[in-house]
Amino acid sequence: MYLRPTALLRGEAAACARVAGAALPLAGGGIAFSALELADRERRAWLGVERLSEFEDNPRIEALQVPPPPFAGIAMDAPSLMGVLNVTPDSFSDGGRYGGIDDAIAHGLALAEAGAAIVDVGGESTRPGAAPIPVEEECARVLPVVRALAGAGVTVSIDTRNPATMAAAAEAGAAIINDVSALSHHADSAAVAAETGLAVVLMHSLGDPRVMQDDPTYDHVVLDIYDALEARLAAAEAAGIPRTKLAIDPGFGFGKTPAHNLRLIAWAATFHGLSVPLLIGVSRKSTIAKIAGGAPADARLPGSLALALAALDQGAQILRVHDVAETAQALAIWQALGSNR
Repeated sequence: MYLRPTALLRGEAAACARVAGAALPLAGGGIAFSALELADRERRAWLGVERLSEFEDNPRIEALQVPPPPFAGIAMDAPSLMGVLNVTPDSFSDGGRYGGIDDAIAHGLALAEAGAAIVDVGGESTRPGAAPIPVEEECARVLPVVRALAGAGVTVSIDTRNPATMAAAAEAGAAIINDVSALSHHADSAAVAAETGLAVVLMHSLGDPRVMQDDPTYDHVVLDIYDALEARLAAAEAAGIPRTKLAIDPGFGFGKTPAHNLRLIAWAATFHGLSVPLLIGVSRKSTIAKIAGGAPADARLPGSLALALAALDQGAQILRVHDVAETAQALAIWQALGSNR
């Protein structure tokens, strides 16, 4: 049985409902849920909070309420932004724009100045259809950038699925490993990630980037991905990575149709049951174009903001975005509305 927090409240409504015993906190933040959907692969039922006492010993209900610990030293009691820095010639949105080391460093510093708590540096494109590159080439692209940004005091995430790159980036000063394969791409990934001692984002992806969009199929997209991420969390812990250093990303756009992606956002609060920070990356994804008129990647800011705000309403703690300044402005307004009582 899976638990989906519903009837979500913010601001004064959430505070009053919690005082009245009519709602429970979602992941310890300013959002509360006043009902739960209980679902399996065949049935769905709803419970009001007044009936939750019947399940008070259920650890999954407790897990939904617990605030996650700080992630890579960043408090998770308010949403944070992860800025995207692709040092690649072929990424779907900004490939080739920051291929030069000096340009990449300057852009990374600008992302941090604009409000990114984390700058995510990637040297291998994982867009649909992308081919792998040699690890030596990936390292040559990213390590000077990681070293410079970390030396300037930026919290750097290395976006890689290759253990050799993880280890080298850790030595260069990275604080986070962000792996689209959830440490499954290489047999040594989990062990190497554990040895670095870094925080790790485990992302769900349906197979290799070259084929993940060929025909993505699920029995139930949310429940299947929940199970997959739960298994990868267990594997990471078994490899020696403490759960306090783990976060999850459902992988919007990585082996999913637009319908799958929308369901993931609508049900995103379900993933708080895994008791780790929830990262959502919707920025400039092709689903926006497929729904709203075919806009090219660099013209998808409005759709990116709409999806980002929907993810925030589901309690997401980290948003991975290209347009940091614009998203920071939207986040500030969202937070102000939530605190207006």
